[in-house]
Amino acid sequence: MNSSQNAPSAPRTGDVQGSGSKNPFLAVGLFIRQVIAELRKVVVPSRRELVLYSITVLLFVAFMILLIFGLDAAFSWISRIAFTVPDV
Repeated sequence: MNSSQNAPSAPRTGDVQGSGSKNPFLAVGLFIRQVIAELRKVVVPSRRELVLYSITVLLFVAFMILLIFGLDAAFSWISRIAFTVPDV
């Protein structure tokens, strides 16, 4: 394979992308074409992958909730010990 086959082509002088035109209609058209090109690259997960991803996210969120709750309880216990006046 020739290295020139893999090289990206340089923008042509009349090309919208390389011309630097200030025409807003050309810019919007270019934007829409780029959005459509990116949307064609999107891969929709299978049902099994979607279920696994959802379970993973829910487990991670539950873990973070428990972690924050535990830290909050520990710090509140420590602050009660540190800032309360002992009974004499």
